[in-house]
Amino acid sequence: MFSQTAEYALRAVACLARRPGEPMTTRQIADASRVPAGYLAKILQALARAGVVSGQRGLNGGFLLARRPEDLTLLDVVHVADGSRRITTCPMGIPDHGAALCPLHRRLDDAVALAERTLGEVSIADVLGESSEGSETLCAAPPPIVLITRLGRPCAGKCPGGTRGGDASPRVPLPTPLPAKSA
Repeated sequence: MFSQTAEYALRAVACLARRPGEPMTTRQIADASRVPAGYLAKILQALARAGVVSGQRGLNGGFLLARRPEDLTLLDVVHVADGSRRITTCPMGIPDHGAALCPLHRRLDDAVALAERTLGEVSIADVLGESSEGSETLCAAPPPIVLITRLGRPCAGKCPGGTRGGDASPRVPLPTPLPAKSA
């Protein structure tokens, strides 16, 4: 019912709401909310045009929420991403229907209206205030990347290898080699 764009916009707004007054770059938001950075940049521009977020340029620049989380509803954010999905005229273009929807489209519009009403009653602050056991915190720090040597050991500080391609890469550890069979 909701687009991936709406989901990403909600994640970004929740992320910014978790860090009030702390500008975050597109990359920081993307990493924390697990949204592709290129796509997120377009979403943040739309949110800025709608007055949901504001951008600061410069050394300590980034994005901030432009409205208080208590005053910003899930519907406000979804409308920026998707617009309204209400059915106002016959989607099939039947001239006789005009604004009088058939039973099917009237029911579909009723469902959309209910969803919009529900989203309009829930603020970003409400969502951030809820907690459930075992659920991942919205906008948690991304998992750390552990550099593993070719020998399967974590690097400590700088990994050896330097300019010859190095022997470390961000990957999962290799399985421990089996001991050699004795003859």
